[in-house]
Amino acid sequence: MKKWYVITGAPCSGKTTILKLLSEKGYTVFPEVAREYIDELIKQGKTIEEIRSDEILFQEKILELKIEKESILPDSLIFFDRGIPDTHAYLRFLGVLDSKILDLSLVNHYVKVFILDPCEYKSDYARTETKEDQEILHNLLQEAYKKSGAMIISVPVFDTKDARVDFILKNI
Repeated sequence: MKKWYVITGAPCSGKTTILKLLSEKGYTVFPEVAREYIDELIKQGKTIEEIRSDEILFQEKILELKIEKESILPDSLIFFDRGIPDTHAYLRFLGVLDSKILDLSLVNHYVKVFILDPCEYKSDYARTETKEDQEILHNLLQEAYKKSGAMIISVPVFDTKDARVDFILKNI
């Protein structure tokens, strides 16, 4: 049986920080596929604008990569930086309401999904969403994982990052 857990949330919810802390504690962490893909294309000389010029095509590629990578992973304890249903939320955010890809993006292989409440918004090189998009995406992520049948645990913002990690570990 798979022991896979997802750490997800809207942009600036602390996913990267939480996953780094989990990795430092010795847990296996699977990085965000979209960030890896973006970084790979930037190394090849593409700009973020070029990479994300067709956002729907970009999301479809990310879904394809997620499915491909998950298909070869062991059933051991793994924390994922975003799961397959994240694509469903992002496609809905883009206005895609009816597509075969939406159904494919509702696959759920995870024991539990930890949806992080948003933190203060900050932009970075790969982020195209705005502060206003943050709340919308947070709600769409909750809807997508609920629709996928996942067991969802909301992770509040605590005084410290370690408190968030402890909360997650107590709930696995």
